[in-house]
Amino acid sequence: MPIVVRVDVELARRKMSVGEFADRVGLTPANVAVLKNGRAKAVRFSTLDAMCRVLGCQPGDLLEWVPDEPMPSG
Repeated sequence: MPIVVRVDVELARRKMSVGEFADRVGLTPANVAVLKNGRAKAVRFSTLDAMCRVLGCQPGDLLEWVPDEPMPSG
């Protein structure tokens, strides 16, 4: 899947542990691990909202689209 979740980058920038982040967002540490490892199939907008509130960031800071194949020129 070409969507990369960058939660780990934002946590490192803020020196925040997974446990603290999970607590503040209302997720289990296991679900945070699923997000961080790119195994999540979906993220609810309410969860994304909570993540952005806790980290003080924009959704684009947490999610990045990376193409599977090179983009055609033209």
